[in-house]
Amino acid sequence: MASKQGFFKGVKSELGKVVWPTGKEVINYTTIVVFTVAFLALFFMLTDWGIGSLVEMITKD
Repeated sequence: MASKQGFFKGVKSELGKVVWPTGKEVINYTTIVVFTVAFLALFFMLTDWGIGSLVEMITKD
């Protein structure tokens, strides 16, 4: 079994190979995610409301 010290050396080595995004990229990606989530939430809310209205119209006495 490898030692703890060897493990952390490996972790440090691997983190050195990571290409981190720039601040501008993080902001762009975050904006895309927020708008995508908002759009999908609105879409599913309206779809649920529409289907609910249809079911209510069909089953109304």
